Amino acid sequence: MHAIPLNFILYFANLFRMKFYDKYILPKLTHLVCSQNDITRVREKLVPLAKGRILEVGIGSGLNLPFYDPTKVDRVWGLDPSSQLKKIAKKKAARMPFDVDFIGLSGEDIPLEKNSVDTVLVTYTLCSIPDVRKALNEMNRVLRPGGELIFYEHGRSPDKNIRKWQDKINPIWTKISGGCNLNRPISNLIKESGFKIINLDAKYNSPLKVIGFNYRGIAVPA
Repeated sequence: MHAIPLNFILYFANLFRMKFYDKYILPKLTHLVCSQNDITRVREKLVPLAKGRILEVGIGSGLNLPFYDPTKVDRVWGLDPSSQLKKIAKKKAARMPFDVDFIGLSGEDIPLEKNSVDTVLVTYTLCSIPDVRKALNEMNRVLRPGGELIFYEHGRSPDKNIRKWQDKINPIWTKISGGCNLNRPISNLIKESGFKIINLDAKYNSPLKVIGFNYRGIAVPA
């Protein structure tokens, strides 16, 4: 009987560990981190601005749902590839006074018609979409002329020393955080995808600056 190579055993042990982590640990950790009080306070101000036919890209566990203004909402499409987070979001959606249609896809694939959406809302999501430029182009495509992209994201710092650490840490960070990137230049990515930013507040909202530089604003199709 041949002995099983140690490398073979370690490979599958690590694979099992990552699958377990991604399925059972990471969704709960993501929900916990994104429920922080400072982030919630921004949601309270930003989410009620969404109106009409709303596409929320990266709806996750539904943390934004309680902050929509029901008098402004016609319908909400919630796009997210995570089935674990969607289970949490669906429970919240059942208590909302408006319909939420869930789409189990990533931001690169939006199955909606051109010019069919009044508002795209994206919070703490552009950091982790694999092909973020394609996703932003898709958001631009589905937005009607005059529609708004409302965003709240963390990303690349304007400070050289902080950027250096973001770039250094990022390869490890992406592996433990479900693909989240620390160093994406959010405002530039939005502008390069055919949007005009009409309102932008970019600043640190955490003493841990390497993960705390945030971009909050509104953009329209250029």
